Amino acid sequence: MTFGNFILAMLVFVLIVMIHEFGHFIVAKLSGIRVEEFAIGMGPKLFGKKKGDTLYSLRAIPIGGFCKLTGEDEASQDDKAFNNKSLLTRMGVIFFGPLMNFILALFIFSLVVTQTPTINEVIIGKPAQTAGMLKGDKIIEINNKTINNWDSVKKEISESPGKNLEIIVQRKNQKQSINVVPIVENETEGAIIGIKPSLKIGSISIKEGLNTTIAVSKSMLDFLVKLFTGKASSDEVSGPVGIIIFINEAAKVGFLYLLNLTAFLSLNLGIINLLPIPALDGGRLMFLFLEFIRRKPIEAEKEGFINFVGFVALMVLAVVIAYKDLIKYNLLNFFR
Repeated sequence: MTFGNFILAMLVFVLIVMIHEFGHFIVAKLSGIRVEEFAIGMGPKLFGKKKGDTLYSLRAIPIGGFCKLTGEDEASQDDKAFNNKSLLTRMGVIFFGPLMNFILALFIFSLVVTQTPTINEVIIGKPAQTAGMLKGDKIIEINNKTINNWDSVKKEISESPGKNLEIIVQRKNQKQSINVVPIVENETEGAIIGIKPSLKIGSISIKEGLNTTIAVSKSMLDFLVKLFTGKASSDEVSGPVGIIIFINEAAKVGFLYLLNLTAFLSLNLGIINLLPIPALDGGRLMFLFLEFIRRKPIEAEKEGFINFVGFVALMVLAVVIAYKDLIKYNLLNFFR
């Protein structure tokens, strides 16, 4: 992994967490709740600046973050305390964190991505690589036929197995002629030369974004049900280490692939946070729901203690998953 891709992975983490915490922050502010600290990252504080009642900080470990509210985990008589606001307001503050992750995913999935005749990847050992085609080449002609889109490229190649194709590419403002003979490796795929297209954003479709968000959410929920019922293996679960690997691979392919992965990760964070587990937003919503049923709140100290225990358990689980990721991706040798 290059240093640049590592920084990119950290930025993706920061973006997803910042969007999540901003959901809590903005509703708390609008509701008159004091936000004591808005932090990105965990661990020791690297930088902090106080503005009004709020300390805005950046912490050493760029995974996670928090929005500390007065009266969230302890009883307080302050008029600006979280615990003194209405039940609906408190639910809104908690719920808007995951909701912002859903909104980010919806926005990204709403971007209609199209394939272009500019080459994004040349597969090693395939005819295109042997013939000298390069990443960044723009295909403008195939056998004297003008090429305007990727569908035309696929059509000309797939219909010409074993035949010589004269492909004109534009490379750094110069035209070059390259002769390539397509091969067939899979009958269903047809003839190929071993190239992949670049992507670009063509338009925005909220309907398409909503459909994709719903479909991916259903898939994630289905996996969680299978995981908790023992029908899916825990080996399929990845933590921060695995996610960094995925981000690194997506970054190698291109920005839009990375953007799409960001949407998946944001949606995943939103769904996981809504699980009724102490320390997660879903656990806090569960306590508020119990308050609604009982007509009186759970003691703040008891709730705070349960959330603390849940947080410790989640941290232990995170360490275990991280260790399994190190083994899975053979990264332990890196530290030896």
